[in-house]
Amino acid sequence: MKITEYISPLRENIEKARELGKTIILIPTMGYLHSGHLSMIGVARADDEDHEKYYIVMSIFVNPIQFGPNEDYEKYPRNMINDIKLAEEAGVDIVFAPEVEEMYPDGQNLTTVKVSGITEDLCGASRPVHFEGVTTVVAKLFNIVRPDVAYFGQKDYQQFMVIKQMARDLNIPVKLIAVPTIREKDGLALSSRNLYLSETERKQAPELYQALQEGKKIILGGEKNVEKIKEIITHRIQKKTNAKIEYLEIRRAENLAPLGTINNTVVIAVAARFGKTRLIDNILVEV
Repeated sequence: MKITEYISPLRENIEKARELGKTIILIPTMGYLHSGHLSMIGVARADDEDHEKYYIVMSIFVNPIQFGPNEDYEKYPRNMINDIKLAEEAGVDIVFAPEVEEMYPDGQNLTTVKVSGITEDLCGASRPVHFEGVTTVVAKLFNIVRPDVAYFGQKDYQQFMVIKQMARDLNIPVKLIAVPTIREKDGLALSSRNLYLSETERKQAPELYQALQEGKKIILGGEKNVEKIKEIITHRIQKKTNAKIEYLEIRRAENLAPLGTINNTVVIAVAARFGKTRLIDNILVEV
């Protein structure tokens, strides 16, 4: 496995792989890798253990412009040595781990990419600069790497839908794949921010998933009224945890549009704060 901090050698290595007829796969991350990230590599590498068909690029970059002024950019967990070890063991071909100056050479970003409509609510309501920062850095990575395929985690469902909209609107020729959320044995979605949880908060956090599962069960049982289902899920979270719910929404899965009655596949999404730690989770329900 190769490692580079710079765009130029990254592109050189990608072009060599492309000349060999390999499919270029991009897995963008902010590092502090866990089983969720590794599962994306596993899916990509599943039928190409000999590295003959695919060239997997993993970016590791904690992107400053997607963090608000009171968020945890400086404290965001980092462990590059361990990340590189895990990436190599999982089958990554090259790690792109740039410094901020390589991605934003002038110390600022005068050009940004903004997707309207699906970024204003859900996570966008409390993190107004977040998605513009995400789409900008992902657009840059798409231009740098020019991947044929890019993998993202389903846990960040709204983010995936925003990136999907961006790629469609800007005619970026990349296939986007959402990899199912990887969870702890008790159901808690894997996240780099889980390490911020206190012992009590960690015990309560899996209730988010259990509440989402209860909502799914109710829907599959025949209940179609969105507000009624939301009330039941919310009540469970409030009863079982000390978490402060930021939002609990049921949206149309294909475009995140609000709905009053369930008549198609939906995503149940939640964001809640356990102390200072903000966790998100979601599940898809096919009806």
